[in-house]
Amino acid sequence: MIDLGDWKEPLAPLFRDERYQKIRAFLIEEYRRHTVYPDMYDIYNCFRYTPYANVKAVLLGQDPYHNEGQAHGLCFSVQDGVPKPPSLENMMKELHDDLGCPIVKSGNLTKWARQGVLLMNTALTVRAHQANSHANCGWSWFTDAVIEILSKNKEHLVFLLWGGNARRKKALIDGTKHLVLECAHPSPLSAYNGFFGCRHFSKTNAYLTAHGIAPIDWDLSTP
Repeated sequence: MIDLGDWKEPLAPLFRDERYQKIRAFLIEEYRRHTVYPDMYDIYNCFRYTPYANVKAVLLGQDPYHNEGQAHGLCFSVQDGVPKPPSLENMMKELHDDLGCPIVKSGNLTKWARQGVLLMNTALTVRAHQANSHANCGWSWFTDAVIEILSKNKEHLVFLLWGGNARRKKALIDGTKHLVLECAHPSPLSAYNGFFGCRHFSKTNAYLTAHGIAPIDWDLSTP
């Protein structure tokens, strides 16, 4: 049984759904026959690190990093000691330009997750060295449902939609209750088309503060 803390109740209908059973059967075979990331015990880390009751913001990624040692269940994040991928480097540059935060060596975003930033990919697994290889196994249904659950049952969340894949999720979000921030993906291929200068980190905090919610300490140079 998957231990997801206080996510257990809101996600229970999804885990009972026959569509999830198909995902599970697919993953059993994939992990048996291929190298898949992240480790099977890390697939649901975005929920473990960010309790349902604590969610303040949702940052959507596409699918996990597909090279060895990178993915650990939080979108865009890598473990300490793992070189930062280019998209994450660009996120750090924007964070520095927006809030003046130092650009640190580590790309571990666990600090954000523990403060209420749900770092969820739209597909939670990937076959090694094959981007988007699990995009059609059912994860889109599952993660869409998570977004809808949050949108329906919570108020004053910030949804950060970076890039076309994430921006297509906008229709799932009630914009009368939540703030939706959209821009280009931080990838080097698109960062100069609107990601740089988006100031989404400060905009998130301004919205949270305006609604009486403690802002996110985005600074990764401090514990």
